[in-house]
Amino acid sequence: MTAEAPRHPALPLLDTGVLRSFVAIAESGSFSRAARQVFRTPAALSMQIKQLEETLGRALFVREPRQVRLTPEGETLLSYARRMLKLNEEAVGQFLAPALEGTVRIGTPDDVGTRILPRILTQFARSYPAVQVDVIGGRSDDMVARLDAGELDLALITVGSTKRADDRTEIVHTEPLVWAGREGGVAAQRAPLPISLASQGCAWRAMALAALDRAGVAYRIAYTSEHCAGQEAALIADLAVAPFPASLVRAPLQVLGPESGLPPLGDYHVGLIRRGRLSEVGAMLAREVTEIFRSLR
Repeated sequence: MTAEAPRHPALPLLDTGVLRSFVAIAESGSFSRAARQVFRTPAALSMQIKQLEETLGRALFVREPRQVRLTPEGETLLSYARRMLKLNEEAVGQFLAPALEGTVRIGTPDDVGTRILPRILTQFARSYPAVQVDVIGGRSDDMVARLDAGELDLALITVGSTKRADDRTEIVHTEPLVWAGREGGVAAQRAPLPISLASQGCAWRAMALAALDRAGVAYRIAYTSEHCAGQEAALIADLAVAPFPASLVRAPLQVLGPESGLPPLGDYHVGLIRRGRLSEVGAMLAREVTEIFRSLR
């Protein structure tokens, strides 16, 4: 007789209700605030997290007097939990939610469109395959104008530290703006400093020029382009430096640190503006946008 292969005990299944509580605590930093969001008592949430930690054999939160924060293991679980909840929502929606149809129009600047929009559209298409999404690219100021004219349902815009967002703008993402140049290049050493920028109205442009003026750095605008690729071309050729989001800087470019003598730029923001009387499909896309950006934090 052949010996039977040893049977391994089945791994435990994670409850979506517990994961929802876990995510709420992680995002709010408080058991009491999370309890209000998920309609449970703080004591009930505490018990859920205790059982979750026992199941996984790891501490997920560091409890401090006025807040809680994730442990490294908690940060790892947060990524999984968000994806599991999203997948659960898609699966249930596939069978229970009524089919959503229609058209939604979203405007976006070039940098957001190339970096984030593909992920947003992929997720949205999985959940709502019958919805047509029209994407319009352009400057933030133009996107706002088109939204106000009724040509867009949603607009993503960039907001710099030198310009205050209006009351209807929801900030969905914040990221450092840095100086970028060619690896091993000499453009940053030239005087006056050659810079590559977008046209008037760009948040990065305003932040860069304001920082250079405050620091008393002599500069000349050597190249302008409506698209990041055009600005990037001047950097790769080592003809200029440019203000870029940190996440956009990739080889053969590098972040130019304090040793370059260039002034710090601070953070810039991505904002979402909704049209008044937003349709159901527009509201669902807005929700998808905010969730995707939240997952990047």
